[in-house]
Amino acid sequence: MTQVRFDDISARYTRTGPPVLAGLDLTVEPGTLTTLLGPSGCGKTTVLRLLAGLLHPAGGDLRLSGRSVVGVPAERRGVAMVFQQPLLFDHLDVAGNVGFGLRMRGVDRAGIRRRVGELLDLVHLTGLEHRRPGELSGGQAQRVALARALIVQPRVLLLDEPLSQLDTGLRHELRELIRRLQRDLALTTLLVTHDQEEAAAVSDRIALLLNGRVAQYGPPQDLYDRPASLPVAGFLGTANLIPGTVTDGVWSGPLGPLPTGVPDGPATLAVRQEALVVDLDPDTDGLPATISDARYRGTAWDLDLTVRGPGGADGHTDGSHAGGDLPGGTVLHAVAPPTLKTAPGDLVRVRLPAGHGHVIPG
Repeated sequence: MTQVRFDDISARYTRTGPPVLAGLDLTVEPGTLTTLLGPSGCGKTTVLRLLAGLLHPAGGDLRLSGRSVVGVPAERRGVAMVFQQPLLFDHLDVAGNVGFGLRMRGVDRAGIRRRVGELLDLVHLTGLEHRRPGELSGGQAQRVALARALIVQPRVLLLDEPLSQLDTGLRHELRELIRRLQRDLALTTLLVTHDQEEAAAVSDRIALLLNGRVAQYGPPQDLYDRPASLPVAGFLGTANLIPGTVTDGVWSGPLGPLPTGVPDGPATLAVRQEALVVDLDPDTDGLPATISDARYRGTAWDLDLTVRGPGGADGHTDGSHAGGDLPGGTVLHAVAPPTLKTAPGDLVRVRLPAGHGHVIPG
């Protein structure tokens, strides 16, 4: 198993162009799967290209298990990459595509045939050995590309949005296959995706890249529940960012008070929409709010709630509400069960259960 380490890496695509990466530090532990997340242009694919040897860093060091690979040719790094498009050889059948890397290494025909059979079984393509790429579905072609990468037994596997061209069903099926293979083979893997749900489902750790640097790195739940900064909280999922103030270790705001270890001063409460509890009963605890929008998506309601401040919190649920900006004026986003019978204009109570929410200074 191989550790990957980026030390103060910078990169640019032209000598005088702006940096794509600026002082990136990242350590991927052996045998783990790390997903690179971030907005378009933040440098996710650049990280993979640097590791694969397709791009040279402008500064810093890149190490595999403690040894620098800066200047080492791509073919000598032991790194395999699967791209967004499968990039198969049209003139070769499935077996020929999967075994191509071994043929280039001079492995005998019997050895290639045996290993190809093992890999096709591993990715559930047994029986398709003689099909051409044009006869494959998108999911089958991507599995061929994955088998071709794995057959050379790479030290590190790089996956550059390999599922983005597939429909939802195939995407779920293939991501489960990738995760199972990665764990079974204990293969150090870096994945680039724009799908946050996918990243959370398959990753040991997520590295969120913002402005050419790693803004936060850790297990998926840490990034979602305990964002290190406002930009991280704003990028991941749907977060309610509620301004308030910390005094004597207690955050005060629309959903406060909330004990916190954050220093006194202005601070923002980050609350995931799934954490909020919405109740139609006017006698329950919580802030009174008006539903300004309700979107049904089968498994849940997505709600926009306008919090009513103390001046308008009369607790009545007769269906009446003030127009425009209600007292309080804070808009919250929440998720409610599909059984909740509600509509825009209804008055509800919204509360934050103990143990949820994360206070960020500033």
